Parts: sequence; structure tokens; C-alpha cells
Amino acid sequence: MFKDAPASEPPWDDGPQGGGWSSGPVTVALRAPAPEAPAADERPASPLETEVDRSPRISPQQDKPVDKPRRGRLRRHPFVAALGLIALVFAAAAAYLYWNYTGYFKSTDDAYIAARQYSIAPEVSGYLTAVPVTDNQHVVTGQVIARIDDRQYRIALAQADAQVAQAQDNIGSVDAQIAQQQAAVAQAQAQVEQAQAGLVFAQQQATRYGDLAHSGYGSVQDAQMYNSQLRQQQATLKTNQASLLAAQRQIDVLKAQRTTDDANLAQAKAQRDQAQLNLSWTTVTAAEPGRVANLSAGVGEYVTAGTSLSTFVPDDIWVSANFKETQLDHMRPGQPATIVIDAYPDRVIKAHVASVQPGSGTAFSLLPAENATGNWVKIVMDDPPTDVSLGPGMSVEANVRVNPNPSLYAQLSAWLSSHYEQRLTSLYQQLRARL
Repeated sequence: MFKDAPASEPPWDDGPQGGGWSSGPVTVALRAPAPEAPAADERPASPLETEVDRSPRISPQQDKPVDKPRRGRLRRHPFVAALGLIALVFAAAAAYLYWNYTGYFKSTDDAYIAARQYSIAPEVSGYLTAVPVTDNQHVVTGQVIARIDDRQYRIALAQADAQVAQAQDNIGSVDAQIAQQQAAVAQAQAQVEQAQAGLVFAQQQATRYGDLAHSGYGSVQDAQMYNSQLRQQQATLKTNQASLLAAQRQIDVLKAQRTTDDANLAQAKAQRDQAQLNLSWTTVTAAEPGRVANLSAGVGEYVTAGTSLSTFVPDDIWVSANFKETQLDHMRPGQPATIVIDAYPDRVIKAHVASVQPGSGTAFSLLPAENATGNWVKIVMDDPPTDVSLGPGMSVEANVRVNPNPSLYAQLSAWLSSHYEQRLTSLYQQLRARL
């Protein structure tokens, strides 16, 4: 049984212009045909097969079905389009803020932690009796790292002390001799004066008796006797003067010997100081705070002067950052910086630029390269972490702020902070006024 065609579908037009759908609404009533007897080999048609085909019909002059016009994607989803546009604007603004902010910094990942590490070696030879430290241990100034058997050095110090005492005794003996000789000089001086006085009297006597003998009032024998006494007195004076000179020369000899004894004392003291220094060197201590690395010393080992016991890494460390030459235009000492160590990526350490190397890195190498390379910039950490191990060679990413002026992001953050602070202050005052 056929159903009535719906009014929304145009009927087929068999007019003189050919087959096609009519342009106006037409109501057509279909009449059922007379029933016929079904053939023996035919089955009855199902209700679905008797339904009117409602699919779009294709006209003879068309190749495709006629569909209704569809609106654009943006017009069909205006809310999503608005959200996308807003997100795009915010993304562009954020990208500009990031670009403006990064322009205030210069960064490089060609950086590492550096330190003036050195080898610890004893100054004297001997057997190690104690090594109270272990690998990678942190030590303070004066802490013992190793001890050497000091018995032979204590004996050498005792010998040096004895030599010093002997030299001091020799000096004391010479001083006593000098004092004694000075007394002898004084005695000789008195004898010379006595001889001089006797010589004067002898001269007077010889003159007197010579005049008497010449005038006939005295004997020639008396004159000759007093002349002989005069010559004797002159010889006595010369003898006393020679004795005085010899006594004085002896003082000079004793003073020269005192100078020699002083030199011997100084030498003995120097040997004693060396013995004390050698004894002190039997205890190897840390000269500054740092860490012991590559410890190779062991108890019972015989070491000689200069034998490396371990490597010492001081606590004074810094970052050597190899910036490109095009990044050094505005880089100056004192500029703030931040570093991130690859071993501890979650930590951002504040630092500052200490100095810029006066020359490219290749200029100080053994075989300089022909092409130019970047310069090493020394960056010092303001507050290095103490709960982690930092050592030379650790890779670092360094960022230096070369423009001290606030960026657009910083200005915007400061404005927002000030604005919200004023709002919160105003709300707080209003609440207090109501309460």
C-alpha cells in the first residue's frame, strides 16, 4: 500500500520542458492499483519494500544530489573561535614578554666549575704512621692529613740544640778572655806611664850630672852612670809600650774570635731551626679549607720529599664561562648572574661576574688556533651551597644580566604588585573602619 508523499518534497513534473522536479508545491493523491494475484514463484512484498523512496532524486540534467548550503566552521562555532583568538593574543603577548626579558641576559652552556687544586706532598722522607683522612673528606685549616715517623727528626733537633748551647758557651768564654785582656791592657798602660815618669827623672839626672862633670864640680863616673840609667829607662819604656801594644792586639784577636763564635752560634741556631722545621713537616696539614681527593697515602708506606699523597681541592671555587665574543660587548665585572649546575638542575645559584679574561681562550693554549674563540669569564658564586659536593670540571649553564634596566616583564610585575597591594590595603582599611 502506498503512502501519501509529504508536502515538503516537490513532485516530479512531466511537462513539455522535460522531466524534472516542479518548482511549486503540488499535492498528489496516489491511488492504489487493483490487486493482482501473485505468481507462484514470487514472495509477498514486505512493508519496507512498499515504502516510498525518500532519498534525494537526481534530475536527468544533474550529476550530484542537491544539498542545502552549509555555514563556515568559525560561524558554526563562534565561542570556540573567540576563545582561540583570545588565546592567540595572550600567547603573542607572552612570547613578546619572554623575548624582551631574554634580551637582558647573555647565557652559555660552555662553562664549568674551576678551582686551583694542587697536590699535597711531604717535605721530608720517612714512613707514614697515620693517615686520619679518607677520600673526598672535607678538612679545615690545620687539620692533619698524614703523619711521618718523627724519631730521627727529634734526635736531629736535640743535636742542634746541643750545638747552639756549645756555641753560646764559646762566646761566653771569649767574652771572659776579652775582659781579662782588657785588664792586662790597663796594667800595661800603667807600666808605660811609670816608665815614662822614670825616663823623665833619668833624663834630668843625666843632664845634671853631665853639666857638673863638664864644669869640673862632678865626677865623670857619675855622669856616665846617670847616662846609663837614662838609656835603661828608655828601653824599659819601649818594652812597656810593646807589652801594651801586644795586650791591645790580643783584644782584637779575641774580638775576631768572638765574631767567629757568633757566626758559629748563628749557624747552630739555623741548624736547630731547620731541625725544628723538619720535625714540624712530619705532620702534613691542610693549608686552607677544602676536600681531599685521589688519596693514595697509606699507613706504613715510605714516602720521600715531593711524593704526592693526595690532591687537594680548596673551597674557593668559581665558574669559568666561555662566552662568545659577540656576547662580551656589555659584560662588565660586578654584573649579577645565575648559574645552574648540570648535576643539580633544580637549583639556581646567584652569582656575579668577577672578571673577564684579557684575551681569548686559545691565546693561552700551547698551540693557539687560527680562528678566534670566546673569552673565559670568571663568575663567582655569592652563596654557594654547602649541602652538595661541588668540584672542578662540573658542567654549568651561566646567565649574566648585561642590562641593569628593568625589563617589560619586571615593570609589569611591579605595577601589578603595587596595584594589588594598594587594593589590599584599601580593603583592609575599609574592614577596619567597619569593625
